[in-house]
Amino acid sequence: MPQEHESNPKATGRRPLEGVRVLDASTVIAAPLAAMLLADFGAEVIKVEHPVNGDPARTHGYDRDGTPLWWLMLGRNKRAVTLYLGSPEGQEIFRSLAASADVIIENFRPGTMEKWGLGYDELSQNNPGLVMAHISGFGRTGPMANEPGFGTIGETMSGFAFRNGDPDSPPLLPPFGLADGVTGISAAFAVVTALYESRATGEGQELDLSIIEPLLTILEPQLITQDQLGHTLKRTGNQAEMNAPRGMYETIDGEWVAVSASTVSTASRLMRLVGVGGMVEEEWFSAANGRRAHAADIDAALKPWFSAHTADDAVKLCREAGVPIAPVYSAADILEDPQYAAIGSIASIHDDRLGDVRMPNVLFRMSKTPGHVDWLGPELGQHNEEIYATIGLNSDDIQELRARGVV
Repeated sequence: MPQEHESNPKATGRRPLEGVRVLDASTVIAAPLAAMLLADFGAEVIKVEHPVNGDPARTHGYDRDGTPLWWLMLGRNKRAVTLYLGSPEGQEIFRSLAASADVIIENFRPGTMEKWGLGYDELSQNNPGLVMAHISGFGRTGPMANEPGFGTIGETMSGFAFRNGDPDSPPLLPPFGLADGVTGISAAFAVVTALYESRATGEGQELDLSIIEPLLTILEPQLITQDQLGHTLKRTGNQAEMNAPRGMYETIDGEWVAVSASTVSTASRLMRLVGVGGMVEEEWFSAANGRRAHAADIDAALKPWFSAHTADDAVKLCREAGVPIAPVYSAADILEDPQYAAIGSIASIHDDRLGDVRMPNVLFRMSKTPGHVDWLGPELGQHNEEIYATIGLNSDDIQELRARGVV
């Protein structure tokens, strides 16, 4: 599939973050994802990795013929260098790279960069506009600042796992890095916000993001409801806490569809479609809280209709009636879906190792300066000579540093 901007007549060929240099001194998942998003929209991202181990994402998940598939996406549009930051020589090289950087993204335990002489105070002395994003499990202050933390901790401490699952089942974790993903997107937004300020004032700043925080913002009003009413939002399965009808329904052919009818008009159309229009006349039906209080009755009325129709027929009839509905997709379904194809959601990128590789395209579309995926995750240290030449190191220097384990 062609990239988004290739078929866009308004595109200028520019990307909005061109000229922004980012040092990605981080490992799985949130921080490298933030750097990937910046790279997609034109930032020059230099991925700084340990000379031996590299980013653990290179060994996470599935591979094809030894090529790590997840890394192809997480490392896309980045240039990769190797550097041992624990050595004095490595630290000096990093300072040289940082002198011309606009952004540094790191996710070591708080205090590690400072221990190496690579803290913000040191790096910004000769680069006052520098933006430095710190991503950690619990933030840089507080009693847990120095504790290790991964996405799973964010999914539990944020209240997500507590609310996820069926009412009579244990709390349920997501099968993917949800907290990491939301943190990565949040971090990219934070970086762009800080760059906007830096461009206006010439002064950079530090950004402090924890894995346990970003999910709080998208978990709806759980905290304000707890604070003001003392009401703890709990697990409701596929139903919504604040509205109805909303749920997942099995069809006669063993498929599943999801329906969300959260306004009075859509809820009314759905109930009339399934033959229980009398519910619409009930006094409670016109208010979201009223429908939620009768969610079990609504759900019981909907199930027989869906179980008597195929998934295709249910989707067709609901859409004709103006009711939001979608089949439950697998990854295979997504790759073949005409809507995703029409809006350019899936990028197809040629890779010398694997041929054409399909993956999620850039996160959003821009009419004049869209993002683009140019290349997939590079080999470990692939751009050492290219990048280190910019700070005065030649091939012999790099060979010597490599022999000493610095690069």
